[in-house]
Amino acid sequence: MERLQKVIAQAGFASRRKAEQLIIEGKVTVNGKVVKELGTKVSASDKVEVSGVPVEGQEKVYFLFYKPRGVISAVSDDKNRKVVTDYFPFVEQRIFPVGRLDYDTSGLLLLTNDGEFANLLTHPRYEIDKTYVARLNGIPQRYMLKQLASGIKLEDGKTAPAKVKEISVDKKKQRATIEITIHEGRNRQVRRMFEAIGFEVQKLKRERYAFLTLKGLNAGELRELTAHEVKQLRTLAETGMLR
Repeated sequence: MERLQKVIAQAGFASRRKAEQLIIEGKVTVNGKVVKELGTKVSASDKVEVSGVPVEGQEKVYFLFYKPRGVISAVSDDKNRKVVTDYFPFVEQRIFPVGRLDYDTSGLLLLTNDGEFANLLTHPRYEIDKTYVARLNGIPQRYMLKQLASGIKLEDGKTAPAKVKEISVDKKKQRATIEITIHEGRNRQVRRMFEAIGFEVQKLKRERYAFLTLKGLNAGELRELTAHEVKQLRTLAETGMLR
C-alpha cells in the first residue's frame, strides 16, 4: 500500500506537492469515488484517476533544457503563452519542470515525469546550488555584494548565505555583470536580492544547476540526462556530496 499522492507523483502526473493539491481540490478518484484525504493509501489493484485520466506507471525520463526568455515554466498557460513543454512534442510521458525559472529569465531547467525526484530536488531541506549571471543597471559597490553574500533581508525573510562574484564592469554604460550562487528557490529571489541593494536586473540567466551546465546547448535546445547524472543529483540532494 502506498500513499495516494506518492502514486500520482510516481506516475508522472505532477510533483508530490502538486498531487496533494489535486487531491484536496477533488480531482482524484479511487475506484470511481472522489478522495480528498491526503492520508489515503491505495494498492496496485485500485483504479486511480486524475481528472478522469487513469494513473498508470510510466518510464521515467529526465531532461536538461535551455529555457529561452519569454517562456513559462509550466505545462500550460491560461493566456496561451509559450510553455516549456511546447519544446518536447516528441515526449509521450507527462513531464513537468523541476522548480521554475521566471518568464523573463533564461537558462538551465530540468524537466521530468518523476515526482519523487522533483520533490527531492526542490524540497527546502535539500541545498542544491544554482548559479545565475545577472546584468545590472548600475554598478554595485563591494560592500553591497558582501551584503548579498552574507544574506540580505527580504519581505519573506533573510536569505541564506550566497556566493557572489563580480564578472565585469562597464563604467561607460554604467552596467555590471555579477555571478551569484544560491541554494534557495524563492519566487524571483535573485532579482529581489539585487533590488534590495538598489539595482535592477536587466538580464538574468541560470548558468548551472548543481554540477550541470548548458555546455553545447543554445536557447530552446535540450538533452536527456544520463543515468549517472540522475544518480549524482539524487546523491547530492540526499547527502550534500557527490560520489
